Amino acid sequence: QVQLVESGGGLVQAGGSLRLSCAASGLTFSTYAMGWFRQAPGKERAFVAGISGSGTDAYYADSAKGRFTISRDNAKNTVYLQMNSLKPEDTAVYYCAAQRGLRYSVFYMMDRYYGYWGQGTQVTVSS
Repeated sequence: QVQLVESGGGLVQAGGSLRLSCAASGLTFSTYAMGWFRQAPGKERAFVAGISGSGTDAYYADSAKGRFTISRDNAKNTVYLQMNSLKPEDTAVYYCAAQRGLRYSVFYMMDRYYGYWGQGTQVTVSS
């Protein structure tokens, strides 16, 4: 079955960087769109970034543009989220998600279009 395992979260000071990884198994990775979402305490899960199966197309939430970079290594079945210039408001549990055949950019940004989810990794940014 499909498994997504996130890693790389932790505690970092404001202005610092983290790189999250999501290792996928049980799927033909290059045919799946991948997304990163986050959920802060008391808030709904929110889109952060998404990337097409080939890696050609990437999409970002406004809050992530210019600071975060999503990438993938299809040979390693892994998607990454490089997060720079972190802010306390980036504190959340970060989840990766996978779905085959997302056709339109708007679909990448909506969690209901993803069928597979990881367990999440905590990111805490201190001020």
